[in-house]
Amino acid sequence: MPRQRPEQRAVAIGLHAVEAVIGRSPERIDALYVRRGKRNVRLEKALSRAKQAGILVRMAEPDQLDRLAEGQRHQGIVAEYRAAGPLDERDLMTLLDQLDEPPFLLILDGVTDPHNLGACLRSADAVGVHAVIAPRDQAAGLTPAARKTASGAAESVPFVQVANLGRALSQLRDRGVWITGATDSAPLGLHDHDLTGPLAIVLGAEGKGLRRKTLERCDFLVSIPMRGQVESLNVSVAAGVMLYEALRQRLGGAGVSHDRFEKM
Repeated sequence: MPRQRPEQRAVAIGLHAVEAVIGRSPERIDALYVRRGKRNVRLEKALSRAKQAGILVRMAEPDQLDRLAEGQRHQGIVAEYRAAGPLDERDLMTLLDQLDEPPFLLILDGVTDPHNLGACLRSADAVGVHAVIAPRDQAAGLTPAARKTASGAAESVPFVQVANLGRALSQLRDRGVWITGATDSAPLGLHDHDLTGPLAIVLGAEGKGLRRKTLERCDFLVSIPMRGQVESLNVSVAAGVMLYEALRQRLGGAGVSHDRFEKM
């Protein structure tokens, strides 16, 4: 497997995110801050689990929690912990070498909203994606907002930040991974395309879509059928649609074979 993901200091904000860290990695939590005073049942339950796990619990005033949460809605609970950080290109290649099934990857081409990144990580975890890949620069990273939205998926799904996305795409193609980009202008519909086998789904930035150089490195371009008045979906929603169609096919649903295609 790839090297252990490097640790970085982070905060888990809100009940869902804190519960996920307590459940998955209580030993990584350095301190848990809980609102002083009256607490609801769910907050009391999280506090009880933390004490049972031997986590240091500190009572905090609302303004202290606000500072720790950096303006995010915290629901009266914030945890400081040592989080799994991003991997790099070398780790990605090692991960691919160790897989015992066809790679299933999600690539985000310059997504800058950390909430969208977090939502994409959450969907990726749900369908069993092996890694989420994004550029290191001019793209969202694992910020507190991204981790909160991911609800624990930032810890479970390998997140790879690459220095050069085009080079990473070329390396994946050389390894036999089919690069499938989503764009509104593609004539081929999502449900008419084979999403089984070694696959990387590529989604573009909010409002801009895939960059030209990224489009040129895709083996296929597909569109999501749209029957209403809106022209496009939010990138995290589009990711969910694409990933679940891929999962449906990979679990035995109908797909179009790649056998009649050759790499571009």
